[in-house]
Amino acid sequence: MKKVLVDMNVDPQGLDKLKALKDVNVTVIPASEQFRRIDPAIITDKHILFCSVPPTNVGDMKSLEFIQIASAGYTQLFDRGLVERGIRCSNAAGVNDIPIAQWNIAMIINLARNLRGMIRNQESGVWERPARFQMDVRGKTLGIWGYGGIGRETARLAKTIGMKVHVLDLKVGPRPTMFVVNGTGDPEGILPDKVFGPEQKNEFLCGLDFLVLCMPLTKRTESIIGYDELTTLPNNAFVLNPARGPLIKEEALLKVLREGKIAGVALDTHYYYPMPSDHPLWRFPNVIMTPHISGSTLSPNFLAMVWDLFVQNVERITNAKELLNELTPSQLTGA
Repeated sequence: MKKVLVDMNVDPQGLDKLKALKDVNVTVIPASEQFRRIDPAIITDKHILFCSVPPTNVGDMKSLEFIQIASAGYTQLFDRGLVERGIRCSNAAGVNDIPIAQWNIAMIINLARNLRGMIRNQESGVWERPARFQMDVRGKTLGIWGYGGIGRETARLAKTIGMKVHVLDLKVGPRPTMFVVNGTGDPEGILPDKVFGPEQKNEFLCGLDFLVLCMPLTKRTESIIGYDELTTLPNNAFVLNPARGPLIKEEALLKVLREGKIAGVALDTHYYYPMPSDHPLWRFPNVIMTPHISGSTLSPNFLAMVWDLFVQNVERITNAKELLNELTPSQLTGA
């Protein structure tokens, strides 16, 4: 009998499917997205945990075998001693691929057509029809750095509007044990027009009209985009970051914007939460900032999909099958 602790908002159909599994006992507690201590009497004997973040006293979970988190990012699992205890973990990659990819395409078009400039004109009653408001992205080259689920769904949408897709990643190919919503993404890895390895970074960057970051934040990727990378992009290129703010060095981003070295930026993830009202990024006319909402727990399909993923993984555990989205020991240590 696997004892399951659910520290998540409930999707009724998902909970019914979970309870219907053989040899599963389910306990549901009020959900929290914040680190907190949970009464050891509740958690000590649980084998499986479904949560946004594990409890601060996860060490009290003496029987813990598996954690399913509700986000694609997994920094909340770092430094928790999970690898040393042999605890397996899966993230929620794939659950928010659709809304985040839609955000990417929306930002590409908004940046290309300078929607912020048109809105400023509207608010000022200015009638103006310059070429910068009429850019067509068909035939433009989108670079995707990190070809996971979000990158693959972004590639699929970009191809439908006629963009060329270049990818920088260690490996592009099939992903048989990742959660994918039917009909989305690029499960076989066949969509990119060109694939670059890490040693071809400069060649990748110098040929782009748009760069979107789709890699996780780890010790290796923190500040992976600095002044050199940003200035290797053409001056007319735009950068999108729906992944994690610290992938881009803050001062480097401010410097290239002040110098006009790139055409503009769209940011959904940030350096501070919330971003201070006096931060200079708010005031650049060619920067779009959204408050980390490209994909979130309030997305209309989020609960159904994250519960679908979780129930599939519990079923896989009970039947000794390979898990979906399982994180490696190096990922869990932030390597």
